[in-house]
Amino acid sequence: SELYNMFSLFIKLFYLTRSMKVSLDVRVPESPAVALFGSDAVLNCSFSGVSEFNLSDLSVFWQLSDTKRAVHSFWQSRDQLSDQEERFSNRTSLFQDQLVSGNASLLLRRVRVADEGSYSCFVRVQTYGSAAMLMQVAAPFSKLLVTWGPESALKPGDAVALSCVAYGGYPEAEVLWQDGAGHNLTHNVTVSQVANEEGLFSSVLTVILEPSSTYSCRLSQPLLGEEAQASVTITQGLVFPPLALWLTVALAVCLLALLVALAAVCRRKIRESCEEMRRQPPALSREANKEVT
Repeated sequence: SELYNMFSLFIKLFYLTRSMKVSLDVRVPESPAVALFGSDAVLNCSFSGVSEFNLSDLSVFWQLSDTKRAVHSFWQSRDQLSDQEERFSNRTSLFQDQLVSGNASLLLRRVRVADEGSYSCFVRVQTYGSAAMLMQVAAPFSKLLVTWGPESALKPGDAVALSCVAYGGYPEAEVLWQDGAGHNLTHNVTVSQVANEEGLFSSVLTVILEPSSTYSCRLSQPLLGEEAQASVTITQGLVFPPLALWLTVALAVCLLALLVALAAVCRRKIRESCEEMRRQPPALSREANKEVT
C-alpha cells in the first residue's frame, strides 16, 4: 500500500511536470542603452529555451512599457505594422535573418529625444516570455565658450559677470566653476536651460566674481563620458576705453603736433628775416627807410 501511494504520487508529479509549459528566456541589457541623438540605435533582445522552430511559429512584439503603444510587430513570417505608433513609422526593423538564431533586437533609426524611455520585448514560440529595458538619449554639447561683461565697464574692484555657454547638448550637463586656486565656485552659479524645437538644451551659466584672477568652467556629460573646459583671465586695473575715445585722443594729439610744427616754422621764418635785415649795409637801410617815408 505504501509503495502504491508513492508510485501514484510519482505518476501525478510526472504528468504535472509534462503539462507545465516552460516560458521562454528573454534577455535584454540590465544597464540603460545610450543612444546618440540623430543616429541609429539597436535595442538588444535575445531569447532561448526552445528547440528548432519555423519562422512562421514566431511572434515578436516591441512596445512602449508605459503606454503599451506598438513600436514594431512581427508574426506570420513578416512585419505587421498596421497598429504601429505613428512616430515610429519607417524608423524600425528587426534582423529577420537572425530571428531563428534567437535575436529579436530592434533597430531604431534617427533617434529623437522623444524616443527616450522604457521598451518591452515580447517573444512567443509555442510559449512566451518578455523583458523590459531603458533607452536614454544623449547629444554632445558644442565647443565651450567663456565670456564676460562689456570691457568698457571694467574698473578695479568691480564685479564681473562670467558666462559659460555651450549649445546643443542633452541632457543637462554637470557644471563646475573654479577660481585660479582651485576653489569650487559653483554655488554662485545661476543656470538657464533653453530647449529648442528638437528638444535639445542650450546651457548658459552666469557667476558674479571679483576681477583680477583666472576662472575656469568645466562641463561634463556622464552619459557620453565627455568633458570640456574653458577658462578666462581678467587682469585688475586694465581699463580699455571705448573706440570713440581712442579716436578723439588720437585726433587731438595729431592737431597739437601740427600746431607745434607750424609755430616752429613761423618762428624760424621770423628769425631768418631779422637776421637778413641786420646783415644789410647802413646806406641801404637809410634808403629803405626814405622809401618807406
